[in-house]
Amino acid sequence: MILVRNRLKGMNNPPESAAASATNVSKIYGHDDSEVRALDDVTIQFEKGHFSAIMGPSGSGKSTLMHCMAGLDSLTTGSVSINGIDLGGLSDKALTQLRREQIGFIFQAFNLIPTLNAKENIVLPLSLGGLKGDASWIENVIDAIGLRDRLEHRPSELSGGQQQRVAVARALASKPAIIFADEPTGNLDSKTGGEVLGFMRRAVTDLGQTIVMVTHDAVAASYADRIVFLKDGKIAGEMFEPTPDRVLDYLKHLGE
Repeated sequence: MILVRNRLKGMNNPPESAAASATNVSKIYGHDDSEVRALDDVTIQFEKGHFSAIMGPSGSGKSTLMHCMAGLDSLTTGSVSINGIDLGGLSDKALTQLRREQIGFIFQAFNLIPTLNAKENIVLPLSLGGLKGDASWIENVIDAIGLRDRLEHRPSELSGGQQQRVAVARALASKPAIIFADEPTGNLDSKTGGEVLGFMRRAVTDLGQTIVMVTHDAVAASYADRIVFLKDGKIAGEMFEPTPDRVLDYLKHLGE
C-alpha cells in the first residue's frame, strides 16, 4: 500500500529506533532582504535498519539537510542527533570521531584515494582512527560487493560501478549507525547504477544497515522503503513503498 502524507506526525519525541533525528532545524544564509532559508524548521527522523530517500526540486534543501544531519554543516537553529548523541554538544575533535565511527558516506564522485588499492580504500576510515574494525564483518562486506578478486587493484584499474561498490563497502566497513549517500549513482549508467542500488538495498535488508540517500532519480528512490519530500526548505510529504511512476507523479505535484 502506498501512503503519502503532507505532514509528518509523532516527531516530538525521537524513538530509540531512530538512527538520526533533526528537531526544529533551520539553516539560514544571509540577512534581511538577502536572507535564504535553506532549511525552515524541519523535524525528521530516520529509523534504524531502513533505506530512506530525500527528494525535492532543485533548491529544496535536500543536500543541506543531509549535510547538517551528518555534521558536515552547522545549524542556524535546532538540533541533530546521531544514534542518540546530540551533535551540538560535541567538540570539533569529538565530532570528527563520531563522523568516523558512527557515520558512513557515499558520494557521487566515489572519493576513493587513487594511490590506495580497493582493500585499503575500504578500511581507510578505520585506519585513520587507528582501528582495525571487525575483521569478520569486513570480510562479509567484501564478499557482498563481489570484488574479492579486485582488492589489490587501484581505482584507475576499476570500472565506475566497481569504484562505487568499493565506496559503498568503505561506508559499511565500520558498521556505522547510519550511511548518508549523496546522488550515489549520478555518475553511473542505468545498468551499473541499478547494480549499486541493489547492493545498497541488500546492505539494509541483509546486513541491517541504515541508509539515507539524496537523489533526484525516481528509479533510484524506488529502492528505498520511504521517501521524504522537501520543498522550499520544508517537509512537503512522505511516501512509503514507492514506485518510479508514483514518485514522478508526486514530484510533478511539487513542481519538478
